[in-house]
Amino acid sequence: MPKGIVLASGSVHRRELLKNAGVDFTVRPSELDERAIEAPLRETGATPEDVAAVLAEAKASDVSNSHPDEIVIGADQTLALGDTVFHKPANMDEARRTLLALSGQTHTLNSAVVLVERGVVTWRHMAVARMTMRGLDPAFIGRYLAQVGARALTSVGAYQIEREGVQLMEAIEGDYFTIIGLPILPLLKELRARGEIDG
Repeated sequence: MPKGIVLASGSVHRRELLKNAGVDFTVRPSELDERAIEAPLRETGATPEDVAAVLAEAKASDVSNSHPDEIVIGADQTLALGDTVFHKPANMDEARRTLLALSGQTHTLNSAVVLVERGVVTWRHMAVARMTMRGLDPAFIGRYLAQVGARALTSVGAYQIEREGVQLMEAIEGDYFTIIGLPILPLLKELRARGEIDG
């Protein structure tokens, strides 16, 4: 008998992906301070993939404590350019600096997803996408940010590939769901195997 599914994420994008896939779930975002968890990881030489995995597990485990009889989905995504890890820009000036740094470069999006039951990780998956951004003129970046407005602050790279952000790209290697931040195909496969969704 299905246990019930909880998404431990406040991401509108992840919520929409699950909803559009027909999954019945509730949303209970974790209140953990992600930057506080991430800081010591960087000092130990953790890779961007490690950071995404640890954050996904921490958020799901946190929510699992108050939902012990349900399966909790945790997810996180990091954006890395070489050794530099980027976060969601705090303001438009930071968004501009992010796009200038990514311009003409290939960066990686590392998307981790886990399932946690009673505080224990019972399944995990990592997917990576490589995004090559075309060389962007600073004036174009200004016009782009003026067009997208505050939406630039909701994504780690200051772009949304499903909208105007696709115009920034020269090449993409990886699937759409990984880029959005939830590798949904392997997640659905696992949920079907557990009898949580109709298979």
